[in-house]
Amino acid sequence: MTLAELEIAKAESLKEISAATTGAAVEALRIKYVGRNGSIPALIKAMKDVPKEERPAFGKAVQAWRAEVEAALGAKGEAKVTEAKVDADLTLPGRWFGLGNKHPLSRVIEESAAIFSRLGFTVADGPELETRFNNFTALNTPPHHPSQDRSDTFWFNDDCLLRTQTSPVQIRTMMGNKPPVRVICPGRTYRRDTTDATHSANFHQIEGLYVDTKPVSLADLKSVLAYFAKEMMGDGVTVRFRPHFFPFTEPSVEVDFTCHVCKGKGCNVCKQSGWIEVAGAGMVDPRVFKHVGYNPEEVSGYAFGFGVERIAMIKYGIPDIRWLYENDVRFLSQLG
Repeated sequence: MTLAELEIAKAESLKEISAATTGAAVEALRIKYVGRNGSIPALIKAMKDVPKEERPAFGKAVQAWRAEVEAALGAKGEAKVTEAKVDADLTLPGRWFGLGNKHPLSRVIEESAAIFSRLGFTVADGPELETRFNNFTALNTPPHHPSQDRSDTFWFNDDCLLRTQTSPVQIRTMMGNKPPVRVICPGRTYRRDTTDATHSANFHQIEGLYVDTKPVSLADLKSVLAYFAKEMMGDGVTVRFRPHFFPFTEPSVEVDFTCHVCKGKGCNVCKQSGWIEVAGAGMVDPRVFKHVGYNPEEVSGYAFGFGVERIAMIKYGIPDIRWLYENDVRFLSQLG
């Protein structure tokens, strides 16, 4: 091929590339001209047959042809990509993936925090790996108490365990702050309990604590829980206290809410009683105050705690606690 023929071939190739209208056509021309077996590589391989005195000019012309073809192919490809993007943005219908839902446990925790914040409570947090002192001793739980047994609690050694309640956060808060203290402590807890569909080895609690130098009574506790019950479960829900025992409160009470389904008349949800057991509570035991460095003669307060899963199961009608941990999209999508 002479230099004149090379110029004619270059012009034809650039004309073909300019006329290409599809990505397939552009790719075919790339293979035709600059592919491994294309026209231009074939000319480069045939350089040995060109007369010695013509090789510099011929080689320069071939490289110039190759550069122009590659530039034209590149520009054509970029134009196609830009055109495809414009079409996708302006003419194609968008894909609707749907909005995700908050997990029912997250909802209950967030709603609870919002409700108690309106009463002046702040959120306190603490580690899930706790000491025996914070989890048991400071809470007036004796060494022989069943909850300290290795069959009931996840122990790492004689002094380190996975917390069985969020009460240690209350201990940490009191040890680090002077009264008044008004906090709620949401978080994950652990116990060796998988006896039925309402129990799990890990679960969530929200505990509350109010301590002040001015007198605090059970009436204050009941008013706070009554407000929480109405805000969380709806109007018409009331609370009742039943005598109970907890090592860290005295007096101690079990807290029931009127059934939000039957409004206290009796149904299958509340086992015809009209009441649903929800929380444990009471006045903070003076010995707990001594453990955290408070003078029980100068302060008083109450504490309460309830299971997040318990509230979620009641509120959303969930019969099996395990559904909350299976991450089944079919189940979670029903609570949107």
